[in-house]
Amino acid sequence: MAHPKRKISKQRRDKRRTHFKTEAPTFAVCPTTGEPHIYHRAHWYEGKLYYKGKVVMEKE
Repeated sequence: MAHPKRKISKQRRDKRRTHFKTEAPTFAVCPTTGEPHIYHRAHWYEGKLYYKGKVVMEKE
């Protein structure tokens, strides 16, 4: 099994990782309320929880 001969410095490790960048999440518009939300996520609007344009739960 291969083992590193020397410890890789933090600077060298971080230089390699600079190319990994997060992307901005894609937003969708709810067909019922017209509110923007993240895809495949439920969202609150006026005390109601919506998912796929339908009311899933109401706040008490």
